[in-house]
Amino acid sequence: MQIPTEPIGSIPRPPSLLDAISDGNGEAPALQPLYEEAIRDTIRRFEATGSPVITDGEQRKYHNFWTYCVHGLPNTSPDGFRIPFAAGHTRRMPRLTEGPFRYRRYADSYMDVAQRYSKVPIKQAVISPSALSLMYPDEGIPGYTREQFLQDLLAEHETEIRRCLDKGAHKVQIDFTEGRLAMKIDPSGGLLTSFIDLNNLALARFSAEDRQRIGVHTCPGGDRDSTHSADVDYEELLPSLFELKAGNFYVALAGEKEPERVLKIIRQYLKPDQRVFVGVVAPIRPEVETAEEVCERVLQAARYIPLEQLGTTDDCGFSPFCDDTSTTRDTAFAKIRARVEGTARASALLEKK
Repeated sequence: MQIPTEPIGSIPRPPSLLDAISDGNGEAPALQPLYEEAIRDTIRRFEATGSPVITDGEQRKYHNFWTYCVHGLPNTSPDGFRIPFAAGHTRRMPRLTEGPFRYRRYADSYMDVAQRYSKVPIKQAVISPSALSLMYPDEGIPGYTREQFLQDLLAEHETEIRRCLDKGAHKVQIDFTEGRLAMKIDPSGGLLTSFIDLNNLALARFSAEDRQRIGVHTCPGGDRDSTHSADVDYEELLPSLFELKAGNFYVALAGEKEPERVLKIIRQYLKPDQRVFVGVVAPIRPEVETAEEVCERVLQAARYIPLEQLGTTDDCGFSPFCDDTSTTRDTAFAKIRARVEGTARASALLEKK
């Protein structure tokens, strides 16, 4: 049985593109040829790794994976929710200032360009409703209740996923990095429970067949070789994570200190109709894993996860925030190649057993 392998999403942008958008105007029409070339080159190099499923590297997600759909909305302010990273820096979300809430762009628009160049299936990452729910201020918005906001948010999220599925996305991956962070913010688990409930309201809008093409990604964050919640025990997240009504889960594992312990937790809570893609390369670590190292990680995972429910992935995207230059494109693609080759080696060894 060939174990499936998929990427998470982002690839570092070419230096020429980063230089061009450094003035903060990442949507200038003059930049379109640079974005197009970055996507074309990303797909060419992605396919050269042998990856059976690829992304566009999120080259066109200006700013980051979290706010691409709302960046530039006139009814927002930049002083929203703070995401603190272990290295000492922070990222900020926009804050909604008035209703109604609407996306400014949908992720299927990125597929339009990627599908022109790709010869293999494309997956598309989207941000979760729970992440965007943090845009609504604690003090409320006059004339626009939180309940109204959440209904609008769920409608926009559903629209985005359906548009991606309708365009033939191999998978639609919901980025849920805030899941582990929720336990750091609120150790009681109340915030995480509210996130799970909200995301399940969204997933309930899709058929069981659709949900087999929908996945959820969790990680402790990844920005400038740093994380925001790696100090939170996975045992505080994973039991709730697998309550999400999705068919696929992408779980960061290569960067964990006790991967075998995490695998035991996954085995305990993984449901029969779910597949888990375990992380076998760590994007925030500078050293490139070898195919042999990846193979050993896959074999270790196979001792705990049924083969028909096992897949491999990267722990995180390689540049979720577009200005992150801590990892080079060459390093990212070398790690992806190791993931693909190592997974294939493990598959071959497991087939012989």
